[in-house]
Amino acid sequence: MNQFSIAIHGGAGTILRSSMTESLQQQYEQALHAALDAGANLLKQGGSSLDAVMAAVVSLEDCPLFNAGKGSVFNHQGQHEMDASIMCGKLLDAGAVSCVSQIKNPVELARVILDKSEHVMLFGAGAEKFANQQGIAFAQDDYFYSEQRFKQWQEALAEDRISLDHHDRKFGTVGAVALDNQGNLAAATSTGGMTNKKFGRVGDSPIIGAGTYANNATCAVSCTGHGELFIRSVVGHDISCLMEYKGLSLSEACDVLVHDKLIKIGGEGGLVAVDKHGNIAMPFNSEGMYRGCVDAKGIRVVKIYAD
Repeated sequence: MNQFSIAIHGGAGTILRSSMTESLQQQYEQALHAALDAGANLLKQGGSSLDAVMAAVVSLEDCPLFNAGKGSVFNHQGQHEMDASIMCGKLLDAGAVSCVSQIKNPVELARVILDKSEHVMLFGAGAEKFANQQGIAFAQDDYFYSEQRFKQWQEALAEDRISLDHHDRKFGTVGAVALDNQGNLAAATSTGGMTNKKFGRVGDSPIIGAGTYANNATCAVSCTGHGELFIRSVVGHDISCLMEYKGLSLSEACDVLVHDKLIKIGGEGGLVAVDKHGNIAMPFNSEGMYRGCVDAKGIRVVKIYAD
């Protein structure tokens, strides 16, 4: 096999041209291209899909435009509480982390959990202790601070509400899926969660089978949306099952979940997916989704809106 595919997302929701300046749109597009390059350049050199999805997500975590890593939102206590996961389709190995603070790149911690821990998911202070032992980079609170996120938190506090990202219902999650030259699939997802979230709330991003899933027999999936509904629908695994047991194509299986099953229970959002042949799907049922891909033919696409 001498072809590869990669797709990324930076969140979905009410993303309208009318509320986007030309300058801000260019910043989003540039960030998406940079993340695609981070992953695709590794794949071009024969690198693994696991390394590629991690590199792409790290690039998105480092960009303050997205609700992950540096751009993470504030929780109810005014802290940044982050989740991430990563999965390899070859042996179904996975690593996930939830409710961690001051981890510069949570996806890197998820990868170390996959590589060096006998566990799949680590949580909170215990995960941070493991990260410190493994030499994962930490950052002080001011690294994650942005005036925009702070204002969103203050507004949510004043109204005593939980916000998905901001008033316009944007689901702030980043993710990547890839197929490498060896035929191995991988997926990774990272998020800062919901603004003003309480009680240690965890969404779908670190849940293997819900927000992230990869299986060489079928596909790799990374989701972004209203996490509770994606967990209840076990979106990533269900797409794989529809392909494996019902013989649906990647596109057909993704459409069943995004445009049928999720909608029936009020689930808004989208996903990126790639199958074992390098086919890519990027469906969503919201007004927009920050997304991009490079397919097996080398065709590059970066889009934001529904059209």
